[in-house]
Amino acid sequence: MSNRAVLEVIALDEEDAVAAQAGGADRLELVTDMAADGLTPSTTGFAAIRAAVDIPLRVMLRLTDGFAAGDVDDLVRRAVDLREAGADEFVLGFLTPDGDPDLVAVERLIAVLDGCRWTFHRAIDRAADRDALRKQLADLPGLDTYLTAGAATGVDDGLATLKAEAARAGEPGYEPQILVGGGLRLDHLPTLRAAGLTAFHIGGAARPSGWTAPVSEQAVRTWREALDQA
Repeated sequence: MSNRAVLEVIALDEEDAVAAQAGGADRLELVTDMAADGLTPSTTGFAAIRAAVDIPLRVMLRLTDGFAAGDVDDLVRRAVDLREAGADEFVLGFLTPDGDPDLVAVERLIAVLDGCRWTFHRAIDRAADRDALRKQLADLPGLDTYLTAGAATGVDDGLATLKAEAARAGEPGYEPQILVGGGLRLDHLPTLRAAGLTAFHIGGAARPSGWTAPVSEQAVRTWREALDQA
């Protein structure tokens, strides 16, 4: 069995998607508005990217900056529209003001996702209790990934948590794959790979000219090569 690590890249449009796939990305996270840490793309935007590349796409379900669900009815409508347009993998995750998982919002969304695979995103890094959150979400259908830096401030501060959670793989609440992202750098990779981490997520690192610049095929290729060698 191959031990090739998964490389997921944030894409805003077809240009980003094509460059990321050419550079060796295994999967894309589709968002708009990077300044708000990624919001839900339009169905037409999704369709254009789906037509441009053939790797898996995970579509963000998030309408406002932060980790409150906001207008859940609107989120559900957007999710239904994206499903009808062909989206079959998603990214979502919401917290209550107390830092607990917003199960009402999450369960309403996954009900219309109808078994699609999804990632609980970096809301876990702002949770009041990471372990409790994992156990509360453990039986939700389709959840197969946590996008996390291990800490709200990024991978530098989250390394110990990431390694500890990787060591618990297979325990209740720890079955989903850990997708490491948030301040991730190339020099983190040897430590993370040695700890058994197998999936990595980049956004700004794929855009060395800045967040407003398009994805660089060469930057993605550099990450792909580094992962293959780590």
